[in-house]
Amino acid sequence: MSAAPAYSEDKGGSAGPGEPEYGHDPASGGIFSSDYKRHDDLKEMLDTNKDSLKLEAMKRIVAMIARGKNASDLFPAVVKNVACKNIEDPNQLIRASALRVLSSIRVPIIVPIMMLAIKEAASDMSPYVRKTAAHAIPKLYSLDSDQKDQLIEVIEKLLADKTTLVAGSVVMAFEEVCPERIDLIHKNYRKLCNLLIDVEEWGQVVIISMLTRYARTQFLSPTQNESLLEENPEKAFYGSEEDEAKGPGSEEAAATTLPARKPYVMDPDHRLLLRNTKPLLQSRSAAVVMAVAQLYFHLAPKAEVGVIAKALVRLLRSHSEVQYVVLQNVATMSIKRRGMFEPYLKSFYIRSTDPTQIKILKLEVLTNLANETNIPTVLREFQTYIRSMDKDFVAATIQAIGRCATNIGRVRDTCLNGLVQLLSNRDELVVAESVVVIKKLLQMQPAQHGEIIKHLAKLTDNIQVPMARASILWLIGEYCEHVPRIAPDVLRKMAKSFTAEEDIVKLQVINLAAKLYLTNSKQTKLLTQYVLSLAKYDQNYDIRDRARFTRQLIVPSEQGGALSRHAKKLFLAPKPAPVLESSFKDRDHFQLGSLSHLLNAKATGYQELPDWPEEAPDPSVRNVEVPEWTKCSSREKRKEKEKPFYSDSEGESGPTESADSDPESESESDSKSSSESGSGGSSSESDNEDQDEDEEKGRSSESDQSEEEGKKRQMKKRKKVPEGQEGGSSSDEGSDSSSSSSESEMTSETEEEQVEPASWRKKTPSSSKSAPAAKEISLLDLEDFTPPSIQPVSSPAVVSTSLAADLEGLTLTDSPLAPSLLSPVSGVGRQELLHRVAGEGLAVDYTFSRQPFSGDPHMVSVHIHFSNSSDTPIKGLHVGTPKLPAGISIQEFPEIESLAPGESATAIMGINFCDSTQAANFQLCTQTRQFYVSIQPPVGELMAPVFMSENEFKKEQGKLTGMNEITEKLTLPDTCRSDHIVVQKVTATANLGRVPCGTSDEYRFAGRTLTSGSLVLLTLDARPTGAAQLTVNSEKMVIGTMLVKDVVQALTQ
Repeated sequence: MSAAPAYSEDKGGSAGPGEPEYGHDPASGGIFSSDYKRHDDLKEMLDTNKDSLKLEAMKRIVAMIARGKNASDLFPAVVKNVACKNIEDPNQLIRASALRVLSSIRVPIIVPIMMLAIKEAASDMSPYVRKTAAHAIPKLYSLDSDQKDQLIEVIEKLLADKTTLVAGSVVMAFEEVCPERIDLIHKNYRKLCNLLIDVEEWGQVVIISMLTRYARTQFLSPTQNESLLEENPEKAFYGSEEDEAKGPGSEEAAATTLPARKPYVMDPDHRLLLRNTKPLLQSRSAAVVMAVAQLYFHLAPKAEVGVIAKALVRLLRSHSEVQYVVLQNVATMSIKRRGMFEPYLKSFYIRSTDPTQIKILKLEVLTNLANETNIPTVLREFQTYIRSMDKDFVAATIQAIGRCATNIGRVRDTCLNGLVQLLSNRDELVVAESVVVIKKLLQMQPAQHGEIIKHLAKLTDNIQVPMARASILWLIGEYCEHVPRIAPDVLRKMAKSFTAEEDIVKLQVINLAAKLYLTNSKQTKLLTQYVLSLAKYDQNYDIRDRARFTRQLIVPSEQGGALSRHAKKLFLAPKPAPVLESSFKDRDHFQLGSLSHLLNAKATGYQELPDWPEEAPDPSVRNVEVPEWTKCSSREKRKEKEKPFYSDSEGESGPTESADSDPESESESDSKSSSESGSGGSSSESDNEDQDEDEEKGRSSESDQSEEEGKKRQMKKRKKVPEGQEGGSSSDEGSDSSSSSSESEMTSETEEEQVEPASWRKKTPSSSKSAPAAKEISLLDLEDFTPPSIQPVSSPAVVSTSLAADLEGLTLTDSPLAPSLLSPVSGVGRQELLHRVAGEGLAVDYTFSRQPFSGDPHMVSVHIHFSNSSDTPIKGLHVGTPKLPAGISIQEFPEIESLAPGESATAIMGINFCDSTQAANFQLCTQTRQFYVSIQPPVGELMAPVFMSENEFKKEQGKLTGMNEITEKLTLPDTCRSDHIVVQKVTATANLGRVPCGTSDEYRFAGRTLTSGSLVLLTLDARPTGAAQLTVNSEKMVIGTMLVKDVVQALTQ
């Protein structure tokens, strides 16, 4: 110990190697001072190859830390000795765990060691270790972003990995480090698509999200030529024949030039992505299903997006947290793609056990899906929801009713009457919300609703909710000319309670006083001055400022500002009606399924969804450099039966679909081979079905092209076309995900049909095989969950006779079936369907016979009257392919073989209008021409008479009150006061049956709608003076509203 004092003097009072240090100067903090020389010795000991020296160094370091000394500069050396040895362990789990621990140490000084470890692990034999290396990349990047270039090299190496275990992790690293480097994805795109089905669920979500953004930058929008795909082929088809008849100088010549534009052809890699993600809609993971749904919504053609609807509806049976996220996305989708969720309307009905957030989201979806066809069902649901005990939900329901009234004009009056009835509700919050919505609806038609404004004015004594009181005062002030007697009295009452009102009410009282001063100063001058004086000394500065501003503006002064002369224009300017829109309207600019979409705000790390490119980038960048595979044509591939490139576990590819060198066929075969290589032995049943359909498409396109080579051979084959071949093409068009080859097939069929119009007519019966799948399902049938298959827009919707047996409803008659051809039937007056000039000698009229249709009692029987005024016989009269709105179907009449000059004939066809007045559009075809025609029914022809007793009528009427009851007052002219004329006019307007009535001045009629069998009850209470009241009770509120208007018009003419 003798050397200790000398050592202390040299080193600032430090003791021996085993004792604590003590500094002479208290400020030096000697107990925490560092001995750099000793630390250098320790570093050397840790860097040697002798384990004994390393162990001794570690002991000394632990001792230093235990005594509170700072040993942080030794940390990299310690980590290198501890982690590196484990990183070289023969056990892959140890190696992966060591790398995971090393990457979790958030100390910048060990970044070089971490980088070396990641590079070594990226080349490891074990895919589990390579997966861990991919996980470590984002951790190192967040620690030191300067390492980005080296990390990108590692990512590029791992992206080339062929194992499914690594794929998801490396894509996640790619998204974190360099999402802008899409050039790294090009060569690996097809491999990722093919591996996707076997990647773990977390990796599937990450890869799908990345591929969605990649596809938006590399492929063309599938909806860019939607109008060309849906409308132009048919226009060109019919226009070309008109050109033949009218000559090249006709106006229709322009239509033939449209198909000359290059139609949209889906890139085979785009098709590969859609095909390989579709089976994942059946995944057990809600996140995977949601990822595929957003991919289809952002990338798929309009005709194929519908496949995601059923999968999303299935997720609604999951936990409430999952429901919340799914409903947020469905609410956004249903604004742009409403049609794909309409068959599942009942799945969004609200249960009493749903949380409030779920209820409000379902309400949003129901409101988005409401249209003229299903609005009665939706409003009936809303009527039930208003009785809920959840007040927030009730308020949202009332707002939803207001949105429905805004969007669907025909039910505006019905909704307004229903909301007015809610004003008598016992719950003050319900009344207040109703007042706010009524105020917005009244702004659309204020002149017609003076009575409702008066009714609202009376509620100011009872309603205490500030927003409701403010809304009433705004309405009275805005439309004070409609209530000139009541408005001053309301101002008088509000002046009394001014000091006790809320601020929002006080502001509206000032506005009301100013407007009345400008329009009725004699009665309200003193009241206005009194209110402004009270407001001048109010505690709220907003109210004080408003009072001063208003006084200077409306009360003339000696100085007289320039604005005072324009006070009326300022206060009484016409104001636009508010637009009630969904809060989800503009959310689709966020990628669906993302946190930013959920919050409706850009979250940290969110990547914008790119816009579609104007021109497609070079697709060859995704080709892997294998010359034999890329250069051979599809015909050579079929001969050589070459093994696919992408995976070792692929099944045999077999012959490709088409032997042609057509680019569409070639691209489709490329896509198919890639798809087969991805799924391998674990491909799903739907994949196999898709491949079978592709083979059928290839064969049908091949036969189409061979037929186009020679017109003479085509003429001979026209009568011998196999049924199976044509059926294959129609089934392809009806498939859920029609490929690009089906689109080219439809184009080639159209070109073929321009040459042979008769062959199109012969295709009609076979195409009707797919029609029963499009039958309408009852929205209230909760047991039947199977939706109709979603048809492409361009596919024909011919209704076969088997559809009649599937429709539900009320059978109206047991009479024997009438023949399909008979003489004209007297009924409602004839209406023109086709003028003889437009029909080139063929004149067509139609009447509604009001007789049960023999084929289906749910259909309206329409008599079609044909007359040939030309000099030549008209042959082959039949109904062409109809393009009908959803739910509407027709039963065409049998073909009339020939109609001689001067002859007439009558045929019967049935039309199921689905209880709506939408027009049924179809074509009347002859052997040489096609004519577009349209039949739109009056609302009175959509029902059949029902005979019931007076007691039964009153009982049923009692069930249909509230929003199901529409009332209208009218004055009968002198010529329409006898029983006979009243009954005649009502029954001529609507197909209703007379119900016995005990009083002489009351008329009752009853009927049922043909499709749904809903009761329609009509009551006319007529006084001897001519005053009358018409009441219609029906579940179908749209039909009831329209029927009231038609009957009132008939009675008052």
